Amino acid sequence: MTSTVSDNPLETGNPSLNGLVLAGGKSTRMGLDKGSLQWHGKEQRFYMADLLQQFCKEVFISCRPEQEKSFTGEGYQVITDAYEGLGPYGAILSAFQHNENSPWLVIACDLPLLDHNTILQLISERDQSYIATTFKSPHDGLPEPLVTIWEPACYPILLASLSKGYQCPRKALINNHVKIIYPENPLALSNVNTPGEFALVQQLLSNASGELENY
Repeated sequence: MTSTVSDNPLETGNPSLNGLVLAGGKSTRMGLDKGSLQWHGKEQRFYMADLLQQFCKEVFISCRPEQEKSFTGEGYQVITDAYEGLGPYGAILSAFQHNENSPWLVIACDLPLLDHNTILQLISERDQSYIATTFKSPHDGLPEPLVTIWEPACYPILLASLSKGYQCPRKALINNHVKIIYPENPLALSNVNTPGEFALVQQLLSNASGELENY
């Protein structure tokens, strides 16, 4: 299937998206800050923020308070975590706390294969009657919360879930009314959390045929 959407998503007539790049993790499994890796000639968190600029009215990098100056010093807007220890769930809540009326296009910074066309597909297949539009993960068949458009209607739902002790964005998608789509390019959703995954994706990026054996 070929995605059909305006080359300029800001002209689609839909409520303007805000973008959020998740870059506040401590990268314990990788052993170094994943957001600082340079897959495409600049730090990945900045590369992803630049990618979202093509689709969003405003773009922010989600980070821990102690990271803020290093990002704003590079000219990027940030939203610092208002919910400590909640990981991506807290980052999404912090974004809605910043602007509860905006839909948020949320992506993780550790997706070196995420491309323009994959984001176009997500936007073109977005359905605002759901609380979110997301991809079905090619790795486990579950909804992928970190490449998702979260609608304003999900904010009170996320808060209510938090009050019950839940803090997993994937479970929020599983347990609620969301639209799940199939990625046209499944490899675009490959994330890098460990040195082994780093080596696999590095091999793919350097392989002109685009094949990655045993992945």
